[in-house]
Amino acid sequence: MTQAGPPGPPPPRSGGILLGVLFGGLTAVVSLTAIGRVWATCDIGINAAADSLTLVFLAPLIWIATAVAWVVLYGTLGRRHPGPALTAGIAFTVWFTWFLVTWLGIADSYPDPICPGNVPPWWPDHLPT
Repeated sequence: MTQAGPPGPPPPRSGGILLGVLFGGLTAVVSLTAIGRVWATCDIGINAAADSLTLVFLAPLIWIATAVAWVVLYGTLGRRHPGPALTAGIAFTVWFTWFLVTWLGIADSYPDPICPGNVPPWWPDHLPT
């Protein structure tokens, strides 16, 4: 009779899935919070309820898009080089968050006297919009 030993290391894809779910959720929460704050500061949108509903619909899409990117990244680069895969994944997550906030949150053609140049007053000067 054979004895069961301790379980072996998880397969490489599980690391990408776990990190994808974690960073996907983080990206969704941070992006949607910043987009909502931009919309509220610059008075963009129809009303608060419609804006909130739009953000609720965007949350799972952002989460899934980020998670899929992490799974693909770990499926290709993470098998042999987990350190650079983690660095590349974090760089992608930061870039994707910035992209979502500037693309969805800051409206280029929306006339607003509150936000000159359609940039909220609290937006850091060193970050491009």
